Amino acid sequence: MIQKIFLIACIGCVVLIASVTSAETSVEERSLVFRNVKIFNGEDLSLSELSDVLITGNQISRISSSTIDVDDDIRVIDGKGNTLMPGLIDAHFHMMLAAAPLSVALAGPEGYLNLLAAQEAEKTLMRGFTSVRDLAGPVFSIKRAIDEELIVGPRIWPSGAMISQTGGHGDYRHTNELPRSSDGHLHYSEQVGGAAIADGPDEVIRRVREQLMLGASQIKLAAGGGVSSNYDPIDVSQYTEEEFSAAVAAAENWGTYVTVHAYTPRAVQTAIRAGVKVIDHGQLIDEETAKLMAKKDIWLSLQPFLDDEDITAFPDGSENREKQLLMTRGTDTAYALAKKYKIKTAWGTDTLFDAKLNERQGAQLAKMVRWYKPGEVLKMATSTNADLLALSGKRAPYQGRLGVVKEGALADLILVDGNPLENIDLVADPEKNFLVIMKDGKIYKNIAQ
Repeated sequence: MIQKIFLIACIGCVVLIASVTSAETSVEERSLVFRNVKIFNGEDLSLSELSDVLITGNQISRISSSTIDVDDDIRVIDGKGNTLMPGLIDAHFHMMLAAAPLSVALAGPEGYLNLLAAQEAEKTLMRGFTSVRDLAGPVFSIKRAIDEELIVGPRIWPSGAMISQTGGHGDYRHTNELPRSSDGHLHYSEQVGGAAIADGPDEVIRRVREQLMLGASQIKLAAGGGVSSNYDPIDVSQYTEEEFSAAVAAAENWGTYVTVHAYTPRAVQTAIRAGVKVIDHGQLIDEETAKLMAKKDIWLSLQPFLDDEDITAFPDGSENREKQLLMTRGTDTAYALAKKYKIKTAWGTDTLFDAKLNERQGAQLAKMVRWYKPGEVLKMATSTNADLLALSGKRAPYQGRLGVVKEGALADLILVDGNPLENIDLVADPEKNFLVIMKDGKIYKNIAQ
């Protein structure tokens, strides 16, 4: 009943925010041609020759190095030799938690959190991120409002609540709330669908099935210690192989997969043995674990966590800060191992509880040149991340090919003022450098002259 009330409240909130955004956002729904553009197609590490691209409905219907003749009533956008590329994809995002401080996220009220998330959804799209894989939070109503065009935002692949063992990364109860009462009282984070605490295979299966019923496109479990959580040292391994296997079986019965929050070799290896297909984070993996991931064809969804301006620093001397420093020191090694063993590697931000940091979403992508060439970075954030989204199979909420500029693909596109393969920092300032942002064949931004 609480969850139902929450969902209804969410819908009411997004309808309210729609009345604010609809007057400010011009959305054009018609066929058009991008003329005189150089294409980064999401796969090749070079730009095409000057081309025309015809958009019909929500798809790319034709690409030609010759002029595409169209009727006078079809709009033409002159790219003037600039770069047309796929919309960006963030493979580890938290729409409900990115902009809310931790104290607010854990206390609500729900209406305010949904208004905040709706605002953040529009900002995310305006940064050129046309799709996100949401890996914890009650995002289903925000997704629905976006899909129904009540508000503006990216496509969302929702996980729903992160499933956690007692004392795990998703358990934000205080110690004075233990043990759980016999009447089944749930912590606020569970009531609103941000987390789901489950112990033992039977409880894990139930919680997985609940998220699938709500519309999850993939399932997330906490497999090891976290930085922001207070009661789990980062080295601990969470859930047994049997519990993971139960989650994997329940997800696979619905044609989708399980990803896990994990940093350490033991946590990662336990999850892999149980059939988990994606590891999110992995900053502390070792050589043996990297070899296992390559052998089993496991995805590594890795974030460029460094102790720099893109970290939400915890107080000096705190246990959280010590865990954070340990984790960030492993990032260089994790990327080196991923490259050495050719592990399928996705990119995401995992921004939490910091609206200003979330504004640096593009800058966090640009910093990936520490480990990769600009073309490799952009490929990772487009076609490679789209391949990860495709693991959801029939549970994927949107049908059609993403992450590429090719005939037949969905028209999620960005027109960039310049060449991001030569200057990756262009993506760090989307307000200035993204001339056109299109999602599903509709223009949400157009400052092309």
